[in-house]
Amino acid sequence: MPAITLPDGSQRSFENPVTVRDVAADIGPGLAKATLAGKVDGVLVDASHLIESDAELSIITERDEEGLEVIRHSTAHLLAMATQSVFPEAQVTIGPVIDDGFYYDFAYKTAFSPDDLRKIEKRMSQLVKQNLPISREVMSRDEAIALFEGMGEKYKVELIESIPGDEELSCYRQGDFIDLCRGPHVPSTSKLKAFKLTKVAGAYWRGDSKNEMLQRIYGTAWANKNDLKDYLHRIEEAEKRDHRKIGKKLGLFHMQEEAPGMVFWHDSGWTIYQVIEQYMRQQQRAQGYLEIKTPTIVDLSLWEKSGHADKFGDDMFMLHTDQHEFAIKPMNCPCHVQVYNQGLRSYRDLPLRLAEFGSCHRNEPSGSLHGIMRVRGFTQDDAHIFCTEEQIQPEVADFIDFLHAVYDDFGFSEVIYRLSTRPEKRVGSDEDWDEAEKALAQALDSKELPWEELPGEGAFYGPKIEFSLKDCIGRVWQLGTVQVDFSMPARLDAQYVAEDGSRQTPVMLHRAILGSFERFIGILIEHYEGAFPSWLAPTQVVVLNITGKQQEYVLKVEESLRNKGFRVNSDLRNEKIGFKIREHTLQKVPFLLVIGDREVETNNVAVRTRRGEDLGTMSVDAFSQHLQEDVEQRGRIVSEA
Repeated sequence: MPAITLPDGSQRSFENPVTVRDVAADIGPGLAKATLAGKVDGVLVDASHLIESDAELSIITERDEEGLEVIRHSTAHLLAMATQSVFPEAQVTIGPVIDDGFYYDFAYKTAFSPDDLRKIEKRMSQLVKQNLPISREVMSRDEAIALFEGMGEKYKVELIESIPGDEELSCYRQGDFIDLCRGPHVPSTSKLKAFKLTKVAGAYWRGDSKNEMLQRIYGTAWANKNDLKDYLHRIEEAEKRDHRKIGKKLGLFHMQEEAPGMVFWHDSGWTIYQVIEQYMRQQQRAQGYLEIKTPTIVDLSLWEKSGHADKFGDDMFMLHTDQHEFAIKPMNCPCHVQVYNQGLRSYRDLPLRLAEFGSCHRNEPSGSLHGIMRVRGFTQDDAHIFCTEEQIQPEVADFIDFLHAVYDDFGFSEVIYRLSTRPEKRVGSDEDWDEAEKALAQALDSKELPWEELPGEGAFYGPKIEFSLKDCIGRVWQLGTVQVDFSMPARLDAQYVAEDGSRQTPVMLHRAILGSFERFIGILIEHYEGAFPSWLAPTQVVVLNITGKQQEYVLKVEESLRNKGFRVNSDLRNEKIGFKIREHTLQKVPFLLVIGDREVETNNVAVRTRRGEDLGTMSVDAFSQHLQEDVEQRGRIVSEA
């Protein structure tokens, strides 16, 4: 007689073993109809899963995050079935869930076209209407190999042969289609209500460039058509905001094949970069950080001692000279320990906060490079705090305040917090991990912040908090992090003299707010669609003349504003004023000052914004005050411009 405990603490007892769907039906017919899967004692299972003993059960519907994952996983199988229905010679390989959707890789002799995707999607819809039951079948490894060999699915056979152990395998059947899978899946194809195939791309079998190239069909799936519509709108918005397109249009940067993954900054883009760097320098100085600069090229022996050579060696650029092997640094941490180690430190010196705008290089796979979002050469707003264990919690709490203030200034107010705890493979004692995890949790709790725990997701050297933010179209970007490190200070012989005179190893906190400047600027470009707030705009003001008679006064206004520290240009071209206004509006310049005879006579300027708003006529000093106030509010309030 299994007793089922539900999330609200209530219990239901049954005389015989029951399925997840049976329990849902006992609660109510509406819930039974909505059930997609279940979570039994924390494990996600099919709605048909049989519960034979006492258990804790959560019913999973489309409203649950896990429900959406089950929908997407099942839609990947629906895609595979439909593809083989339309193209019988296509072989299926793997089809996992990814952010916002899924993909499936196929081996097929000709390239899938957009028209092919439409045919496959139409067939998927037909299969949904057939309401095909989806059932789980368990078989031995030999049975599974024989099944897929008989179907001519050589990739599935190779997958099965590579699975370690000799436990039974599960497959899922819907209609005449069967696929190897752990599951769970929705009960029938009718549960798959909202999906869209988005694109096709190349992908190597099992991600190995030595293997054959397959075709990867991407898709997205949602609980309902409204959610799908909202997502497709976000994708359309994201396409409009693509930082690569806007970067080219505004002349911010470019990339070229002679330097893959490296950024060629143009004057306007470099201006934004410099504004951000100077802002972060000022903010870090106010928080008690000491700015340092460490070498870009360091002998490999340091990376071997720190452990990075073993863990990240394949991603490091190497060079040989003077009979030495050097590495171009992929991160700054070991070099910061070298600065810490210069001279014997006392407990009175702690916490010691060292910050660097560190230039790093990583040999990222060419297929993963993406504009300035994913590059091989980048600069981090990196810092390391050397402290005692007792100082972890207050240092992290102060850092959280600092991070919030910075994100507010850049116009991001919605932050997501995740605490990643100890992984199975780790260094340090359980006592150290207990203290570190407790300190990070207390820091979040002291700020009354909602946070999610990610068990086992911490680094091998310590737990961490990840800070993600949402942009204006709802996309989530993981940016900031603070990580506790027990390992590196000891590996690199960092010590301090404790109050009792003993030599102790400091704790090292790795922290970043923006991550890499390149990626953060890419995010800003897309968040603002190139229309940066005044404090970030490469050009804050353009002064325009209507005729040649105003040239002298235009140059006088330009000089006055430049002397006040503003980034200002003048446009004295012999073009119609409407043409010039349109051109600088398209360049997203926050303010345009139009000068005609009347403005010259009254020593005023006519002020327009890039949104086409007419702010009227005012003196140069009055406009300067207006612009200064706009700059000082940074991104915290939407500018009138």
